[in-house]
Amino acid sequence: MEADAASSLNPPAPEEASQEDPSPARFSSTGAAAPATTVTSPGAREVAAAMEAVERDAAAIAESYASLFASLRITLSNVTSTSADNMECLGEVVGRLQESALEASSRGNKYIHSCLRLNEEMRGLESLSMQLLCGRSLIH
Repeated sequence: MEADAASSLNPPAPEEASQEDPSPARFSSTGAAAPATTVTSPGAREVAAAMEAVERDAAAIAESYASLFASLRITLSNVTSTSADNMECLGEVVGRLQESALEASSRGNKYIHSCLRLNEEMRGLESLSMQLLCGRSLIH
């Protein structure tokens, strides 16, 4: 099930993402449209790479939380009726919870940084898309 979810979230392969759109701007004889089409390919690859990093980080966070809850379930199922065993189990649960929370927090920070990096990439593409839109309206 996780493999299906992960594969459905993956963006197209870099070969597919770098294919140029056969739009009229590509075949235009004006010199202004040609440099804009060559700039889009590296940006698209960078955005795809950033999106893949965000997806990997999100999957890692989900795995951390799944590990946390599995650890809690296993630890709590091993509890016996004596208070000494309960205290030992509680100590293990707290220790595992602390480790898992730290790991999840670390992966969450990595995810946030990936999102910020993707946001910066998208800002660069926004100005490029406006330029392409203006160029396309001049052609039509």
